Amino acid sequence: MQNKNIKVSIIVPVYNTEKYIGKCLESLIAQTLKEIEIICVNDGSTDNSLKILNYYQNKDLRIKIVNQKNSGPGKSRNTGIKIAKGDFIGFVDGDDWVDKNYFEKLYNAAIKYNCEISAGDFYRQGKILKTKKLNYKYMKAFYTPTEKINQAFIPKHNYVWNKIYKREKLLSMPFPENCYYEDMRWLIKIIYNLNGFVTVPNTFYYYRKNQGSIVTQKTIKHQQDCKLAEKEIQNFLHKHNIPILIQYKLSKKIKVKLLGLKLFGIEFYHPQKIKFKLFGFIPLIEIEKLN
Repeated sequence: MQNKNIKVSIIVPVYNTEKYIGKCLESLIAQTLKEIEIICVNDGSTDNSLKILNYYQNKDLRIKIVNQKNSGPGKSRNTGIKIAKGDFIGFVDGDDWVDKNYFEKLYNAAIKYNCEISAGDFYRQGKILKTKKLNYKYMKAFYTPTEKINQAFIPKHNYVWNKIYKREKLLSMPFPENCYYEDMRWLIKIIYNLNGFVTVPNTFYYYRKNQGSIVTQKTIKHQQDCKLAEKEIQNFLHKHNIPILIQYKLSKKIKVKLLGLKLFGIEFYHPQKIKFKLFGFIPLIEIEKLN
C-alpha cells in the first residue's frame, strides 16, 4: 500500500497484554476501512506479546511492529506518531477492541464536516458487566473551544482512544513522557488547538477495565501525577476562560447498607456536586454545594 493512500494510522501501545492483544488486532484487521496501517509499539513486554504481534504481522502486512525499552504509554504513542503516514491518527490500547466500522465512520465524519477530530462512543468492559459510558445521539460538528471541550466530556472523560486526530497537527504536540495520566494532560490541549470536533454515534470502542492496569494503581507516584494532571486541566480551562460544564469526577462514594443490602449511596463529585441514589443506582436528589 502506498503511503499516500493511508487514511488512518492506528497506534497500539503494547505492554504485557498477551491475554488480550489477539482480540485487539482481530478487530483492527477486520476494519471496513481498508486504507489503514496498524503500528504496534512493543514497550519492552516480558510476556508473549511480541510473539503474538509477529504472528499477526505475518497475517496482515498493514501491521508494523516497533520495539522499544519499557518507557510508558506516552513514549509509545510518540514513537508511533513519528512514523505514522495516515491522514489521521487513532489510538487503541492493547487490551481493548473496536467495532468493525469504527474507523470508517470516524474518518468519513471528519472528512464530511472538515473536522480535525472525530469522536465515537465507548463501553467499559469489566470482568462480568459491560457498561455504556458514552453514547452520542447525533452526528454533529462543533468548532468553538467551549463546544469542543464540552462535547468531549472533559474533564469527566479524558480518553484519547475514542477519537481520531489530524496527523500533521500532532507532530508539534507530543505526549508528556515519564509520568502517569499523560493522556489527561495532552488531550485538552489537542482539542483546544485542532479545528473542528465531530461526534459520531452508533459505533463503539470497548475499553477493558483491568485491575492490573495503570489507572487502577494506587502508588504515591500515581496519586501525585493524577493530582498534577487535574490541576493542569483546571489551570488550562481558567487561562482560556472555558467554563467547566461537565461534572469533574467522582471523588468519593459512600454506601449505606442494612443486613448486607445496599439501601442508598452518596456520591461526591469534584468540584461541587452531591448525588443521592436509592439502592446505589436509582437517582433521588442532586445538590450543588456552595463555594
